[in-house]
Amino acid sequence: MHPTHEVLNQPEPLADYNVFETNRALRAALEHNAPQLDIAPLARLGALLGSHEMQQHARLANVHTPQLRTHDRFGHRIDQVEFHPSYHELMKAAVAAGLHGAPWAGGGSAHVLRAAGFMLFTELEPSILCPISMTYAVTPALRGNAAIYRDWSPKLASREYDPALKLWKDKPGLTMGMGMTEKQGGSDVRANTTQAVPDGNDGWGARYRVTGHKWFFSAPMCDAFLILAQTAAGLSCLFLPRVLPDGSLNAVRIQRLKDKLGNKANASSEVEFEEAAAWLVGDEGRGVPQILEMGTMTRLDCALGTSGLMRQALSIALNHTQQRMAFGKKLIDQPLMRNVLADLALESEAATALSIRLARAFDRKDDPHEAAMARLLTPVAKFWICKRGAAFAQEAMECLGGNGYVEEGGEGIMARIYREMPLNSIWEGAGNIMALDLLRALRKGDAAAALAAELAPAKGQHAALDRLAAALPARVEAMATEMEARRLAQDVALAVQAALLGRTAPPAVFSAFCDSRLGGDWGYAFGSLPATAGFDTIIQRAQPH
Repeated sequence: MHPTHEVLNQPEPLADYNVFETNRALRAALEHNAPQLDIAPLARLGALLGSHEMQQHARLANVHTPQLRTHDRFGHRIDQVEFHPSYHELMKAAVAAGLHGAPWAGGGSAHVLRAAGFMLFTELEPSILCPISMTYAVTPALRGNAAIYRDWSPKLASREYDPALKLWKDKPGLTMGMGMTEKQGGSDVRANTTQAVPDGNDGWGARYRVTGHKWFFSAPMCDAFLILAQTAAGLSCLFLPRVLPDGSLNAVRIQRLKDKLGNKANASSEVEFEEAAAWLVGDEGRGVPQILEMGTMTRLDCALGTSGLMRQALSIALNHTQQRMAFGKKLIDQPLMRNVLADLALESEAATALSIRLARAFDRKDDPHEAAMARLLTPVAKFWICKRGAAFAQEAMECLGGNGYVEEGGEGIMARIYREMPLNSIWEGAGNIMALDLLRALRKGDAAAALAAELAPAKGQHAALDRLAAALPARVEAMATEMEARRLAQDVALAVQAALLGRTAPPAVFSAFCDSRLGGDWGYAFGSLPATAGFDTIIQRAQPH
């Protein structure tokens, strides 16, 4: 039998390359925010994450989704989730890189280093980073219970991964999750109905018995969780382990796993607590402030994750168009395609710049200006970067045509990226929640002065940026209503992104960003940059090769 045709003009997938060394935007952001940082670990991680082997693990972990086992063969309740081996390989790599807890072990610019690694790992779209992010966020909150923090914090920072469901003492490393939202309230956690009643004291302090439910309980195979429950003093934060100190399983009943749009490799569940044992963390009745502090960490990760997904989607689009021929020349040489690719490159670099800048603020919270920027930029970055993600992924997918819509092969990751993008926008507070959080940040300290100081180094570099920077402090001071908070979040994000690009990016990138995003020389879709933009410089800078 003879073949009917030869397969040609199909691009080779993007694999076996270093996702860090080829990411010029990320490297520039690190040089600006942490010039003394040792980037050697990121280079090693970048080589691993760009490998075909790790790409396959990410694919398999999403194809072979978690399975819930509520009972064993004899009818005993076990409440366990089974994962594909690739899931565990990915978790092992993330923990080995310290993405779950390295900053709490100390070191200069530890949050920036961890942020860069988290972004790089997200480029795989492995859907396993939820427990990694939650462990990062909850560890400092455990200081509210000195005994638990003493016992658990060393193993929460360990770089060894052990998925077994067993007593914390018998494991080399631990992970933690959070359980906050309930059916009736969602983001309005004050509407929670789960009850916690006192049950004495022991080596970990005040113990409670918890009865109730959680509507979203992600990564239920973590070793312990911080949850919210109503006590006599009000909503309180409690530490709830899966395995109790006597070695028995806690009464956490997994009802079902969520069938989600994306994030398939991660097990998100609904659970019931049947007088489960839990210990108080912090002051009774002060659960909400503690949750807000943890939310700050996970919201940073939402911005980082979306920035990483943007970078990978852009890299795949560039790789494809560099090889694919259409209408007599490569796609990347077609004028309209060049406009689209350059526009995506601007968005990706701006997201990277803002995300790493926010991580720097986490490293320097003893500095009043950095503390103010952490409060201000966390909701801003979470709102704007994540809000741009889905539109970005759709446009990048369109660069591949039908190949981008198909799940198979190396370019099949594009469909996973597209499904994952809305998660970072919704999780840990959707757009309106972030706008309200921005208003809270504006009421703490002199936010207007902090923003003006942040933008001052860019003064005189571009007329449109100067106009926006001059107007923002007054808008910040006058913001008394919720109605315009989303617009303010957008404009603060764009101004800070532009100011950062003025210091880290080539003039062609900075000018094109300001002309389009701030100066109005832009349409309502990607690919509408002015013909005068420096397309060659912008596209070459973004290339993954």
